Amino acid sequence: MSDAMETRQSIADPSLDVERAVRERYSKASKKSEARLCCPVEYDARYLDVLPAELIERDYGCGDPSRYVQEGECVLDLGSGGGKVCYIAAQIVGPQGHVVGVDMNDDMLALARRYQHEIGDRIGFHNVAFRKGRIQDLALDMEKFEAYLAENPVRTADGWLRAQAETERLRLEEPMIDAESIDVIVSNCVLNLVRTEARHELFQGMHRVLRCAGRAVISDIVSDEPVPQELRKDPQLWSGCISGAFVEEELIDAFRLAGFYGLEIVARQDQPWATIEGIEFRSITVRAFKGKEAPCLDHHQAVIYRGPWKNVQDDDGHTLRRGVRTAVCEKTFGIYTQTPYADQIIPISPCQQVSSQDARPFDCHRAEVRHPQETKGKEFRATNLPESGACDADGCC
Repeated sequence: MSDAMETRQSIADPSLDVERAVRERYSKASKKSEARLCCPVEYDARYLDVLPAELIERDYGCGDPSRYVQEGECVLDLGSGGGKVCYIAAQIVGPQGHVVGVDMNDDMLALARRYQHEIGDRIGFHNVAFRKGRIQDLALDMEKFEAYLAENPVRTADGWLRAQAETERLRLEEPMIDAESIDVIVSNCVLNLVRTEARHELFQGMHRVLRCAGRAVISDIVSDEPVPQELRKDPQLWSGCISGAFVEEELIDAFRLAGFYGLEIVARQDQPWATIEGIEFRSITVRAFKGKEAPCLDHHQAVIYRGPWKNVQDDDGHTLRRGVRTAVCEKTFGIYTQTPYADQIIPISPCQQVSSQDARPFDCHRAEVRHPQETKGKEFRATNLPESGACDADGCC
């Protein structure tokens, strides 16, 4: 994490048990609806018809990341709570897709699982599973660990060490979420509930479980200024999505530091959801992609930035100038020709494809202009004039 982020994101008071405060409040909210726990969200009504009223009433989110899910995908919902977003996503991905919800709260998990079979019957297929775990540790399946503890109660220091070793074995041999197994991660107003000192692991874990070209779509509460220490000591404000709020730009930077690219704010509340001591708190939804880990090889490809800006710079430092053929490596070319960049650039492929064996290393730290002869080929000497009368009635070819 950058020095600026460490400076601006104060750590909660050590005497405040953040996880306990969150657990107790959400356990109560699983039994009785708490309207003030987060801001109202409008979901696509088509997907609510199959949901029991209890799940709809006890949903505590600040956005709708499910609208960015696609058919056939494998979806991971971090902090799935009562399962509302999971059951919406299940209908979108269809029978060929799969949805996994992860939550640490027993009462919320019980609520989500209570209707699992019933909802599956209503939509015509069963493609949802719920796992008990901490979203900042997606490798440790807590239900498997609890089963171990039931058979091996910890009564001595040696027993404690054995339990620690079992957690490491579970992470390595039986991870709750496998590496590179998820197409899209969604989360709805949960990341801010994670202790500040555990957030580096949170973002690294998201990056680990996503497939190449996978994405995270996260709705969360952010602040326009750093939250002062006195507010971060309040358990009600922590569990109420206030004290742990990221400063808006720091949430985006956390994705960048974890290796994501294509970071984009796809939704943002105009008016703040809450204001405390002049600090505004609002919901935003951020989308970020994984997939820039491949080597940089030159296949004689280029891109032209369409505009309207004079020039732009991506997360890896590539500078694209409007209307200029910019040389890029094959990896970057592939990234630029997909969401979220595809409609902003004109791709230029070489006339003759360069094989992987012939491709040379490409220095992505330099912004080079790609000469047309590199893509056409130095021996390209074709002449091809339009036939007479080829233009249309308006005189435009």
